[in-house]
Amino acid sequence: MYIEDPNPFMFQIGSFGVRWYGFLLASSMAVGVWYLLREVRRRGWDEDRILTALLYSIIMGVVGARAIYVFTNWSTFAADPSRIIRLDQGGLSWHGALIGGILTGWLLVRNQGINFGGALDMTVPGWTLGYTLVRIANILNQEVLGRHAEVLGTRHPAQLYGSAIGLILLIRYFVVQRRDTPDGYQFWTFALWFSILRAVIEETFRANPLYAVGYISERWGAGLFTLTHLITPPLLILTWYFLNRIWRDHRSGIR
Repeated sequence: MYIEDPNPFMFQIGSFGVRWYGFLLASSMAVGVWYLLREVRRRGWDEDRILTALLYSIIMGVVGARAIYVFTNWSTFAADPSRIIRLDQGGLSWHGALIGGILTGWLLVRNQGINFGGALDMTVPGWTLGYTLVRIANILNQEVLGRHAEVLGTRHPAQLYGSAIGLILLIRYFVVQRRDTPDGYQFWTFALWFSILRAVIEETFRANPLYAVGYISERWGAGLFTLTHLITPPLLILTWYFLNRIWRDHRSGIR
């Protein structure tokens, strides 16, 4: 979605300014932490241990998100490496956040008597809300733009496609939450559907560099294959593996 001369700042006081991107990202994190801690208390888990793991997971999630973004867009940063730390200008990778956050959390709670699958499930509202809100902030930053489509006469609103995916998966979480599902099921089915929906809907119409085949339909504004397209099949295999493992353990009575 393209808006001419958008204002990415909520407000500015002199040289200091608060951007919508940072505000919405921080807000989604706050809501996600609140929900997770509510569920932790309901289960009677050690709140201090969870908070410690959560703090480091968030930090390493941001580090991982930035690292993967910089790595996959190195040509942009090579001329001016000082921009690497400019998080206020956006540029975070979803997959990097998942890798950094999940690995850190697993390392910190694996020997603490905490069910890691159940803890992962509690993070889904934060992930989905964050994706919904950050994609809206991308509109104001004029990034994550869609390809121009002749049938539309304009660009695809790729940011809104992504925001809708996050919202749909957030609603799905609370619908599924009413059912009796094994720990870890919510997170890995979220990861499965997110990977599919993002690759098929958002990424196909997003103006990202193409690899491998490099096919573009000017009429429909569709492009194949982006880097996200190419890494989606391995991600689907990974989620399929964990889902099968979860149901196998569930049938065996293993928690």
